[in-house]
Amino acid sequence: MTRTVNPRSRSAHDALARGLGWFSIGLGLAEILAPRALCRALGLEGREALVQAYGAREVATGAAILMSHDPTPWIWGRVAGDALDLATLATGFEGDNPRAGSLALATAAVAGVTLADIVCVQGLTADKRLPPPGRYEYHHRSGFPGGLAAAHGAARDFAVPRDFRIPDALRPWRDGRPAA
Repeated sequence: MTRTVNPRSRSAHDALARGLGWFSIGLGLAEILAPRALCRALGLEGREALVQAYGAREVATGAAILMSHDPTPWIWGRVAGDALDLATLATGFEGDNPRAGSLALATAAVAGVTLADIVCVQGLTADKRLPPPGRYEYHHRSGFPGGLAAAHGAARDFAVPRDFRIPDALRPWRDGRPAA
């Protein structure tokens, strides 16, 4: 059984995209199922509904990455979501937050994942680019499936039937003049 595989699906960037998709689902489920605990740990009490909404976004984006034949737009969605997450985390540094250390650690983690998202989306975009013109090398190709040596004498056994005649309608010339 022969299996056709998209050559781009073997790239390291596709593997990273799949990993980021699974990460999104895991993070999103944590945000949906335990928003109160996350907000308490980061000193962001009162933002539980927002964290749950972010969790739903993460799960949807992760599922889209895993189901898509081209995860590039969905990774861009992750980058935009990361910017939103970083902006929300930044609001926790205002005032006197007793959990500022945990918040700083979470902010650094989100920044690191944002960097991974950016590397991934740039790699996926580069994987789709064609090589520059004139870089194709065809000098070793003959155009024959078995190579040029196999083509020599291939028509030797071909016999034209003796009663073969080109129909008049297909003859463009008659007696040295164009057919009417």
